[in-house]
Amino acid sequence: MRTSLALAASLLAAIAPIASAATTGDAVLTCGQLFDSRSGALLGPHTVVVRGGRIAEVVPGRSPAAADGIDLSDRTCLPGFTDLHVHLGSQSSPQSYSEGFRLDPVDYAYRSVGYAEKTLSAGFTSVRDLGGEVALHLRDAINQGLVRGPRIFAAGKSIATTGGHADPTNGWNDALSHLVGPPGPTEGVVNSIDDARQAVRQRYKDGSDVIKITATGGVLSYAASGDAPQFTVDEVKAIVDTAKDYGYRVAAHAHGKEGMARAILGGVTSIEHGTYMDEEVMRLMKAHGTWYVPTIYAGRFVADKAKIDGYFPDVVRPKAARIGALIQDTAGRAYRNGVKIAFGTDMGVGPHGDNAREFLYMVEAGIPAAYALQAATLHAAEVLGVDDQGVLEAGRRADIIALPGDPVADIGNVLKVDFVMKDGAVHREPAR
Repeated sequence: MRTSLALAASLLAAIAPIASAATTGDAVLTCGQLFDSRSGALLGPHTVVVRGGRIAEVVPGRSPAAADGIDLSDRTCLPGFTDLHVHLGSQSSPQSYSEGFRLDPVDYAYRSVGYAEKTLSAGFTSVRDLGGEVALHLRDAINQGLVRGPRIFAAGKSIATTGGHADPTNGWNDALSHLVGPPGPTEGVVNSIDDARQAVRQRYKDGSDVIKITATGGVLSYAASGDAPQFTVDEVKAIVDTAKDYGYRVAAHAHGKEGMARAILGGVTSIEHGTYMDEEVMRLMKAHGTWYVPTIYAGRFVADKAKIDGYFPDVVRPKAARIGALIQDTAGRAYRNGVKIAFGTDMGVGPHGDNAREFLYMVEAGIPAAYALQAATLHAAEVLGVDDQGVLEAGRRADIIALPGDPVADIGNVLKVDFVMKDGAVHREPAR
């Protein structure tokens, strides 16, 4: 209830600017280049006709109807990007571990509105928010047109085991822990197959779009291990099978090999982070069709911040230094071994709005620029299980972004996005 009231207050502050935003309607876009996310190639000049928030036509060259349209003839048009791993309700700082005891849900709600707008402005028209109750309400506010932001596929509360990466009581003192009592499936903490089923059903009751489990320890949780397995295979299967009843897919945070293997055997859709992935795990992923979402940005960010005294608690700092630095190399090896890769940053660890820098880190790891762009468009849509976004084709959502230059030849151009359309509404235009 407090979270709902908090977001309502945020909306009141944001409604006035929204009234002046471009409304969904018809548009004709003239693109100097068009990125085909199926082939990973640039197709030259194209005209994109938008009607009612959907792409009606995509035709080569410049259409006569484009005379009064949106001129992007000096830019490359792409499908809007999707970030499959964000946390819009928070952003890492040295104060993060104490803020949970000092701040109210309204504080996090106000912050999330700004984080969402920064993400959309960077060219990310969709995100999968993998953990955080604020995102469920933020999603609804965005869908109602009350605040600006990307389309959100929200997990709500992540599912963990006692003491696991998403146990909300980690780090509490004994007095507080005894006062509140041990968390259970309602709070997303499970210790049996029956608990696992109940936790998924609670996420359905909460209004989640996807299920997130923490299959191993994590870097930033107030616990010693960053890679120990934290579910049995049977518990994961119970979560996945129950999730299917509600049409959900399951994403698994995992750093350690054993936890990854159990998650894959349990049937999850994607492995997030995957730090200690080896060839055996990669073989399992390919055999089961499991996607990999590397989140290189988060790894580099925490490894860098671990060098700063006081940024992380003492129990977190060695994990951040050890694990964070490895993810980029893992991503490169996974690509070379034929593991399917989709785009995600774990933004909220780093600053929201800087999501596109993940592309640069993917290319540094040896992933071709065209594949990295596919990872954030076509591949991301496949992970989400949706068929109406990720490509610029007739009948798809009019999620279209544009940037100067050729992002296939120079991936750094993704940092220059200056046109953003979502569902046919223009949210950002180039300064002319």
